[in-house]
Amino acid sequence: MDVFSIFGLVGGLALFLYGMNIMGASLEKLAGSRLEKTLEKLAGNPVKGFLLGLFVTAVIQSSSATTVMVVGFVNSGIMTLTQSVGVIMGANVGTTVTAWILSLTGLESENFLIRMCKPDSFTPILAIIGVIMIMRGKNSKKRYIGEIFVGFSVLIYGMNAMSSVFKDVPELGNILTVFQNPIVGIITGFALSAIIQSSSASVGILQTLAASGAVSYAAAIPILLGQNIGSCTSALLSSIGTNKKAKQAAFIHLYFNVIGKTTVYILFMVINHFVQFSFLSMAPSPVDIAVIHSIYSIAAVCLFMPFQKLFVKLAKFTVRESGREDEFAYLDDRFFNTPSYAVEKCNEMTVDMAALTQKTLAEAIGLLSKYDNKKAAEIEANESKLDIYEDKLGSYLLKISGKDITEKDSSQISKLLHSIGDFERIGDHAKNILDTAMEIHEKKISFSAQAEEELAVITRAVTDILGVTTEAFRLSDPEMATHVEPLEQVIDDLKDELKNRHIKRLRDGECTIEMGFVFSDLLTSYERISDHCSNIAVYIIQASYSEIDSHSYLREIKESKPEFFAEYADMKRRYALTGKKRSDLPEEPDQTMA
Repeated sequence: MDVFSIFGLVGGLALFLYGMNIMGASLEKLAGSRLEKTLEKLAGNPVKGFLLGLFVTAVIQSSSATTVMVVGFVNSGIMTLTQSVGVIMGANVGTTVTAWILSLTGLESENFLIRMCKPDSFTPILAIIGVIMIMRGKNSKKRYIGEIFVGFSVLIYGMNAMSSVFKDVPELGNILTVFQNPIVGIITGFALSAIIQSSSASVGILQTLAASGAVSYAAAIPILLGQNIGSCTSALLSSIGTNKKAKQAAFIHLYFNVIGKTTVYILFMVINHFVQFSFLSMAPSPVDIAVIHSIYSIAAVCLFMPFQKLFVKLAKFTVRESGREDEFAYLDDRFFNTPSYAVEKCNEMTVDMAALTQKTLAEAIGLLSKYDNKKAAEIEANESKLDIYEDKLGSYLLKISGKDITEKDSSQISKLLHSIGDFERIGDHAKNILDTAMEIHEKKISFSAQAEEELAVITRAVTDILGVTTEAFRLSDPEMATHVEPLEQVIDDLKDELKNRHIKRLRDGECTIEMGFVFSDLLTSYERISDHCSNIAVYIIQASYSEIDSHSYLREIKESKPEFFAEYADMKRRYALTGKKRSDLPEEPDQTMA
């Protein structure tokens, strides 16, 4: 054995781990947030949770990723502790799928079809197809499929490189005889999984050793036990800084693997004591490793599925519950492993933010006619909460944008980052309206009947434009968002007309200067709220049609879109002012305005 053998072994291991990482990451991107949302919605009972955990792990090729995801769900209150048990058990079985795929390297036959099932035969074809899809793929989906093919090919190449070194250097096989000691084997398997943070990858390495004949059944079985226990480190590490329930979920994963897999191993050793299995001294094939791995996981699930509450009690005994949970726990850094899901949670929270903005504005407008100190305090609290929303969501979205994300997620992040700023500013204007209401109340200001009637029209228009905007945002509906701009232009026209009418009343002595300031402040707040609604509507449209530029879009629809003018005219009739209008009030929107 020389230094070049070591280089070959380390290089093969690097390619193996890199290929598995590329394949897993691309599978997650291809799935987007769908798998996580499926887990979130359907993990309602133990059996269903088990099947979902199995399915998701089989797709993303990582039980560690699934359990880290579960810790995040529990931390944010999406999933209960009891629901997490079935998913964790399913993840432990789902991770065996990788071992079965890698076991195909052990196929031996002269039959053409069987030989083509061997990865050595078809991975070169996959690699060629994958590279072509990456280089020529016009959409993200094709590129991700290409990356999966290339990642799998690199993984198999690294696996073969390691296997060749073990076959060419018998001395390495002699070193592995120390693993015949079960305790050393368990520790070795645990350390390997803990270091590379993937039981699938560590089992793949064990299959490589098996393919070279360098390890026996007696050594492989305790190593597999250690690898299963070592996979718990990802969940335990991810639970650092989480709430109590999330820590409990991580310990459920640990207890299931330690108690479940150890019990299966002890039962096997007890049977072996009486039967004396002769195969233990023989070298297993990669397929045999996959079989043992599956037996370990399935037997543990069968033994302990009826005792899920036991694991919950153990976890609660280990981590005692106390303290108040953070209402922004949805913004969990553990979701960065699946950026599409993290973006989806941000979108849901921004929808909540939009609803709070709408409620705050409605309450502030209500105080203009009937002031209430309790409502005023609630509005101020809501405005402060909107500031927190903007800060928390903005910071979290910027962190996601630094990850490896899809074009769709990037567009969604851009929409959310812009929208949260506008929703927060609408909250600020709601606070300004509150201040106006407070001034009206304290100074006992009253508007004329004509002014009250005029304010009612623009108030209704502003309330409606925010309602349309928040609903379009909630539904991510670009078609609905196109209805915002005509109404925004009508509100601009109303503000101009109301200011002119008010100036006329001032000149005629029908209004005081003090009332004029209050009236003007209110109209300014209304106009700016409609401007922010227009901004949000454009962001919604841009997210659906990324090639659209906001300024050119607004200019285009106001200059050449007949449907815009038709809807604008309809809106003008719907929010028409009574009384005499100024003769120069435009019948069509001012096309110089953006």
